[in-house]
This record gives sequence, structure tokens and C-alpha cells, in this order.
Amino acid sequence: MAYNRRLKRLLALDTPQRLLVLAKLSKAERLEFRYHWRLWARDEQVAPAGDWRTWLIMAGRGFGKTRAGAEWVREVAQDPAARIALVGATLAEVRSVMVEGESGLLATAPPDRRPIFEPSLRRLTWRNGALATIYSAGEPEALRGPQHSHAWCDEIAKWDNASERAGRSWDNLLFGLRLGEAPRILASTTPRAVPLMRRLLAPEQGNDGIGPAGNPALIVTRGSTKDNLRHLPTRFMRDIELEFGRSLLGRQELDGEMVEDIEGALWTRALLESVREVAASAAPVRIVVAVDPPASSTGDDCGIVVAALGDDGVARVLFDGSLAKPSPERWARKVAAVAAAWGADRVIAEANQGGEMVRSVLHAAEIALPVRLVHASRGKVARAEPVAALYEAGRVRHVGAFPQLEDELCGLISGGAYQGPGRSPDRADALVWALSELMLKPRASPRVLLP
Repeated sequence: MAYNRRLKRLLALDTPQRLLVLAKLSKAERLEFRYHWRLWARDEQVAPAGDWRTWLIMAGRGFGKTRAGAEWVREVAQDPAARIALVGATLAEVRSVMVEGESGLLATAPPDRRPIFEPSLRRLTWRNGALATIYSAGEPEALRGPQHSHAWCDEIAKWDNASERAGRSWDNLLFGLRLGEAPRILASTTPRAVPLMRRLLAPEQGNDGIGPAGNPALIVTRGSTKDNLRHLPTRFMRDIELEFGRSLLGRQELDGEMVEDIEGALWTRALLESVREVAASAAPVRIVVAVDPPASSTGDDCGIVVAALGDDGVARVLFDGSLAKPSPERWARKVAAVAAAWGADRVIAEANQGGEMVRSVLHAAEIALPVRLVHASRGKVARAEPVAALYEAGRVRHVGAFPQLEDELCGLISGGAYQGPGRSPDRADALVWALSELMLKPRASPRVLLP
């Protein structure tokens, strides 16, 4: 685009020439230069041309979605008649990210055109009379009635799907989008395979299921974290790729790819997202380490998973310390170290592949390890089904993200063969043993001892 070409010409100049050009600008022009979004933005961060109704930015984290949304709202607010809805997962997120965040509406606006934010009224007011009101997608009824000309909806894939709140919030917003000649919505999000995302993207597919249907009402911009490398720390990209790599979660969160669930999977992406918490919300009363030992050092991975039972009766997955193709001595030492670090009450080890040898290897690493051997009488999928039911019932949480473990869980198919990464779901199997020990193991009935 023309503005990018002008910027490239300026950046191509050596420093003295560039400073000479900038020195010719007045103080007001230099300030305007700094806030001239269309000069600095990448092409995909600028609203597309055409008669569209919904612009969906579906991209990885760090792509610049929030900045694109804030700058679009700033352009819309140049119209005094603009009435804008700002909708996020919660009111707190709208305020902390969309309004007051470092890429939000207040930080990106020139000082002389910064809107006045009144948190108690949930309202931003520009000097020309344009207004924006903040809403939570968790309160669909708040969007029933108000009218708007434009809306910016952030992280729509993260909106609460309980009781279909996400869909109802979107519908109520649409019904109120009736001011002005061309009402429009910008929806920015990291993609997840949730009902609202599937619904929005459905018109994009042609009859053959592989191409656009030519629907001008929806414009989709896709992108990845790497598109914004110029503004991201090098170490961030190195660390994040080392952690997530090409896992399915990495493809979703970094590459902006909407990873679809496998039909019949016991776990879905939406289910795992719904049970995630940043930190454990209850104190542990029991902690176990579960181990799915490999048959050989050149075969499968060794699944090592830590889980705890909280004093609220909910189990929590705390840590995935699994190893790729380790020797018996290496995985035994890792289990001992993990058990010590987490203060585990018990080490649960599957003994189908090695019998008492598994106990011996673990005790060679740490003689005091409280090992209990378990034997699988059913296949991995059959053992996983009652554990998946615990997730559905809201009795399990994931404290943090476990990309490789969660990829395996989503590859376990009810009544079918494993369809996840690797030859075998070793991490998932260790999780199943841990949660079975904490939540499904029969408890002894209380007895009255008579004299």
C-alpha cells in the first residue's frame, strides 16, 4: 500500500538523511507522524476495503490484534455520530486490555484526541461527541436494547460458552447494530474451535468446503505471531517455540490456526479451555505422581504427570514432566525428583511392561519412594472414558497449559484408535492413572468396630 511504501522509503534512508527529513517537520507534524497509524501499520492491520459487515482478525498471539482494533475504533470515532460497543469476555478485560492496555484506546490516541474514560458509566467520550460503551460477553442481556453503529469484539473465542452466553451476546449485539448507514463489527481473536467461531466461519466456505463463497459480508484476516517479529523480543519467540513448537496448541496460539476437534474425541479443545485456571484455587489434600513407563529406551515416551486432589473435592493437573525415549535410570531419577519437588504422597506406576522391575528401578533411584503398581486390564481409551466424564462434570482443572499432554488427550477417540501425535498417548495415560487414583479409586466403607 502507498503508506507502507512511503515508510519504506523513509526507513531506507541513512540516519543523517532520515533526521534531515524529520527535522523539516514542525513539532505538531512530528507528533502527528508518531500517531499516524496508517504509516506504521502492516497491511493486514488496516481495515479492508469493500462493503463488508464483519471483519474477523483470526491470528496468533502477539500479532497486533489489539492495536489493530484500537486504531480502527479511533478512525471510526472521527465521526461524531459514532456509537461503538466494546465487548470482551469480562468487563475487567475490556478495561485492562481494550481501553487501558498498552495497545488500547487510551495509549494509542494522540494526547489532544484522547477520549475521556468514565469507568463507573462504562463509557468513553471523544471531544467531537463520539461515544463507546463497554460490555461483558458474560452478560448477554446487557446488550439487549442498546443501539450502536460499530462494535469491536475482542477475543471472541474466549467468550463464556456456558448456557450459550457467547452466542446470545453476539446475537443481541447484532440486533442492536442499527445506527448509521453501514454498521460494522471488528472481531479480533486467537482462534479456538468453539461454537461461535464455527458459526462465523461457516459462510466463508464454498459448496465444496475448501474455498470462499464470495460472501462480502465477512472478511477474514489470518496471521501468526511471526508476522509481528519486528515488535517482539527475540527471546520471547525462542522460548515460546521451544515450549510449544509445532504442537496443536502452538499451531492455534502462535500460527492462528483453528484446530478442529476430531470426531468422537473424548476431550475437545473447548472442554480443556473451560477447565483451565492460572493458579490452583484450592489447597491440595493429596498429591500423586503417575508414571507410564516406556517398554524400551528406543520406544515410546515416559509419561510423568503430577495431579492433586483439592480440599474442594476437585482434582487438578499440576505438572507434565514426561520424557522422550529415556533410559530406565533417567526416567526413574526424573520421577524421584518430581515426587520430591511436589511433595507427592504416592507414585502410581503402570507395571504392564515391566512388572516388579518397575518398582525396582524406581527404588534404585530413591529407596523411600512410596510406589504403588497398577495393572491395566483394559485399553487406554476404555480407561480414559470415566476420566473424561470427570472433566465434563467439572471435577478436574488444569493449572496452566500442557500442550503436548492436551494434544494427546484430544487424540483419544471413543470406541476407536488413537489419532493424536506420536505412537502412543503416554502422557495422557499417566494423567488417567493419576486422576483415577485421586477420583475413581474405591474408598473403604466406614465400619464400626465392636469390642
